[in-house]
Amino acid sequence: MTSKPHWWVYEGTGTPHDGIERLPAAPPWRAFRHGGAQPARLLDTPDAPDDDAVQRHLGRAGQGAAYQAGEREKHLVNLALHLRRPLLLTGKPGTGKSTLAYAVAHELNLGPVLRWPITSRTTLKDGLYEYDAVGRLYDAGLRNPGPLARRGDEAPEPPDIGKYLWLGPLGTALLPWKRPRVLLIDEIDKSDMDFPNDLLNVFEEGEYVIPELARLGKREQTVRTADRTEVTVKGGELACAQFPFVVLTSNEEREFPMAFLRRCIRLETAAPDRERLTGMVAAHLGAPGANGSGTARMRAELIGQFLAKQRESGVLANDQLLNALLMAERGLWDDDTGRALLGEDLLRPLDGD
Repeated sequence: MTSKPHWWVYEGTGTPHDGIERLPAAPPWRAFRHGGAQPARLLDTPDAPDDDAVQRHLGRAGQGAAYQAGEREKHLVNLALHLRRPLLLTGKPGTGKSTLAYAVAHELNLGPVLRWPITSRTTLKDGLYEYDAVGRLYDAGLRNPGPLARRGDEAPEPPDIGKYLWLGPLGTALLPWKRPRVLLIDEIDKSDMDFPNDLLNVFEEGEYVIPELARLGKREQTVRTADRTEVTVKGGELACAQFPFVVLTSNEEREFPMAFLRRCIRLETAAPDRERLTGMVAAHLGAPGANGSGTARMRAELIGQFLAKQRESGVLANDQLLNALLMAERGLWDDDTGRALLGEDLLRPLDGD
């Protein structure tokens, strides 16, 4: 077995380690405002990931086994980390694209994944922050029910609007963290046509301004993050120290502008082979129980059916296989009627009639 390349930070083993500490400084064209700040002035990355989310995506038994990255995937993840560029994953639905973000966050101890699901109505502002202007006006009316202040009255205190504002997944990822956060922008191909280009300036500059706070001058405001914690923002300006590890997933439903593509590391994901599917199944369903040999044969046969149908139609999702195996172990494998349900319904091609 060959040793891993010396420049790798992410190894794809699924075992947490501090390899992120070996990541060299950002190239000069990807250095950001707080990149040279003292560690004491930067934010601590949340210590523990969201266990429920990790277990859903990586399985409960041997978390790393559910996502077994191939050599090309490991190379491109490490390229994205070194170059501070987003990683654009394209492939068929259900092939585990989003799981890669959880695998990298888990192995490199980068905290909970900040997930931003995209729809046709999503805007850049949705990912940066939300401001509850109506709630603020309502509270202001309750506090000041009387007539407008008379001339000569004391000027009111500058408004404390931070509690009406919270950062989105992208806005949280661009805070000055000591370690890069993992941001999953899921199904970007569902977005409006202009959305990818709207991301470019934020990806290039690594910072943004919240106008509602900037209007208050240099006053500090405390706002909530997507992690449900609080941070202090001065002058409405936020900038990162470490560019986040950004994973963008696409189901190949559209093309993207060249200006967007040239700023991304691009990875086309292939359907997993038998070995990777077997590892995924073991991670999610555990080792075979009392009837170990029988369960192992059943799993092997269903995985074979899944791969054969995938070759024929090309559109089956990994979770269809997990559903079929779960129900097979609950009794559907025991008779012809049950086996027909597994093959014809649970393993039915997504693009079939």
